[in-house]
Amino acid sequence: MNGRRLLLLIAGLSVATGAAAQQTREQKTPIVIGSKPFGESFILEEMFAQLLEARGFKVERRPGMGATEVAFAALRTNAIDIFPEYTGTGLLAILHEEPVSDPAAVFGIVSREFLARFRIRWLPPLGFENTYAIAVRRQTAEQYNLKTLSGLAAVSAKLSAGLTADFIGRKDGLPGLQKAYGVSFRQVRPLAQAVKYEALASGAVDVIDGYSTDGLIAKYDLVVLDDDRHFFPPYQAAAIVSPRLQSDMPAAIAALSELSGRIDVASMRKLNARLEVGGEPVERVARSELESLGLVGTSSIRSQADAGRESFATYMWNNRSSLAVALWRHILLVLIAVVAGILIAVPLGLWLEQTPRAAEPVIRITGVLQTIPSIALLAFMVPLIGVGVWPALVALWLYSLYPILRTTYSGVRDADPQAVSAARALGMTPGQILRYVRLPLAAPAILAGIRTAAVIAVGTATLAAFIGAGGLGEPIATGLALADTRLILSGAIPAAVLALVVDAILGAVENATTPAPLRHAKLERDRENAALSQG
Repeated sequence: MNGRRLLLLIAGLSVATGAAAQQTREQKTPIVIGSKPFGESFILEEMFAQLLEARGFKVERRPGMGATEVAFAALRTNAIDIFPEYTGTGLLAILHEEPVSDPAAVFGIVSREFLARFRIRWLPPLGFENTYAIAVRRQTAEQYNLKTLSGLAAVSAKLSAGLTADFIGRKDGLPGLQKAYGVSFRQVRPLAQAVKYEALASGAVDVIDGYSTDGLIAKYDLVVLDDDRHFFPPYQAAAIVSPRLQSDMPAAIAALSELSGRIDVASMRKLNARLEVGGEPVERVARSELESLGLVGTSSIRSQADAGRESFATYMWNNRSSLAVALWRHILLVLIAVVAGILIAVPLGLWLEQTPRAAEPVIRITGVLQTIPSIALLAFMVPLIGVGVWPALVALWLYSLYPILRTTYSGVRDADPQAVSAARALGMTPGQILRYVRLPLAAPAILAGIRTAAVIAVGTATLAAFIGAGGLGEPIATGLALADTRLILSGAIPAAVLALVVDAILGAVENATTPAPLRHAKLERDRENAALSQG
């Protein structure tokens, strides 16, 4: 009997220990939450994050990750664990199914198919629907007597449209409108989410794609055209979670489910207006809604008035911790990519000097990579590697190759001919000449290439935020989405300063490694050029 009790006690302790270990693991492993680059998505991301933090989970935020496909790819590969999505978007943009008008049916399809195809789970909807809203200025609506999308189609050839890139390419966006209504605009301009409202109000465009819960619709007194042919499917907002979160952190899913069915359309519209029109910090907007729902305790987050009155310097100081993290991540991205570029490009340049026939083809290939727009190269990495740090590092590494390779090859090849001839006359082998003559003489040129690559990488790394790599591009992307100048500058100014510091440090190293005769010759040339320019 005592033996049985002992076994039961051991079994109970094992279960308790395992549960405690699971809970500890859940609390220590960070949950990564992403969002798309518009206000409502930022608010929902922040609400998810604060709710999980209140339940004891460690959270990392990845705001403004770009288009639907980028955020979804991140979720599939466990680069992020959660992001807010809409059922209609899942149905048409990801599953490529035909539109369905019943909200319950749409949720049933996406929840079933996502789990079966991608092992991604939809949590129950949050309680509101946010469909597309095709909007025009009131004077435009009165001029053409516009009330419906059918009416818009009849006069669309006279109007210009400012649409988000996501809407232009999606099946439930412009291509679908063209098919369902025969819309054919005089001009279509791709515009960022925050910019398009100002563009419409200023008359730069005549039509935009908005969202039905946007606070800016009321601010600019816009007219939303009725979808009289019921083209747009239901867009119920919900959290979708990664395979990793489902298997490793069921308690986090239970915590997120507390939000299901708790946010109605009127509440979401007010939250969006507070962020987009009132300019309140997203942390404050999210926290106050969680408090009103009774999901978290009260806090001492600064009021809207306090946030609005603070200077830019005060804003930078109050957010110094998050900016320091972004700066450190930015530095790491640049450092790792450039070091990897040095390890490949310098030996390759030395080898090409010994095999001149292969030099120009190889250098031209790396030069072609330099001509690809950085945002296009980053987007190209997503289907190959996924999202997050790795694709950003690969893209930055590719950009660093050309300047380092070109200057290494040119510097070694064009080393002082007299010094090389003297070395040959002394009986030195080609390898010895390369090591003891050509390479030291080429060091300033090689460092100049590294300097150029590093400065390029600092600027390009700001775009890595659009694929979830973080860094100083994160506040820039968020600020662009919210038209918040302080946020934009809080990322842009440190990035510019970092580029100047990197350039100055590597410039000093370049000067220090230049042999004294070459340094003196360079000074003489600089003096002569200065004298000629003054004369």
